[in-house]
Amino acid sequence: MDNRIIVTILGVMATIVIGLGALIWVAMGDDTVPAYDSDFFTNEEGPAVDSGARIEIEKLRGQIEGLGEKLELLERNFNALEARGNETAPMSGQRQGEIVRDGPNQIIDSYSQVVLIANRRNVNEGLRIASPSYLTSVFGQPREVLSDQCQSMTNERLSEQMVLETVGPIRVRMLRPAVESLRRVFNEIEATDSDLYDRINTAGSLCVRHIRGAPSSTSTHAFGLSVDLNIDGRLDTLGDGKTQLGLTILADFFRNEGWYWGAGFSREDSMHFEVGRDLVEEWVEAGLL
Repeated sequence: MDNRIIVTILGVMATIVIGLGALIWVAMGDDTVPAYDSDFFTNEEGPAVDSGARIEIEKLRGQIEGLGEKLELLERNFNALEARGNETAPMSGQRQGEIVRDGPNQIIDSYSQVVLIANRRNVNEGLRIASPSYLTSVFGQPREVLSDQCQSMTNERLSEQMVLETVGPIRVRMLRPAVESLRRVFNEIEATDSDLYDRINTAGSLCVRHIRGAPSSTSTHAFGLSVDLNIDGRLDTLGDGKTQLGLTILADFFRNEGWYWGAGFSREDSMHFEVGRDLVEEWVEAGLL
């Protein structure tokens, strides 16, 4: 039996018992006290009806009848839940005692809700961005000639570290150290909030091109160090200062790992998560890139 149901039933039963006790005490007092007693009645001219006691008796009687109805309803609900539990034994892979969701859940469904990004300019405080100019100075261009369309990578240093793997709930093509870092992030998310983890989707990772509308600037996606994420496959509107509530939660996990969130860009891009400069420098120093 669900512990909450047990506690509720016991609470109702205890209330009924207390109420009955009070009712009996008042009733007995009314029947056993002499017709005239200066310590009991306030009217010294003679016997009087204790209207206050009668009113309390009627109130208690009504409360007890109402509690009795609630107890019957709880018992019916419990019997229905128990019968349902007997009919639906744990499915393969379901943990004992796990609550099976069979309807709307306002908390879980709010992950895809669009909200304003609070303090947007400071969401990456303490992190350094690995700008395209910095990445180009370290690795060179990922491709000799870039267009505004995704193309293959020709930079040998980068392409040797490029892998295509399923990481957590998504599949990405990124540099190997970035994939391992992303895996750590998703492991933390799954352990902390499995409902959110199950709703993570991606809009892409590697895309070797320049930034659309800015031919002289290389997209960080071109280096295999960025990934675009969303909740339930719903794409974020670029530059509106808003994002899905679930992405604001994900951002904390990425920040702890050293990833930079695109919500802090001058033109907000909250689906975008990229490896921060400190991580890149660490991997280069360790010979991983």
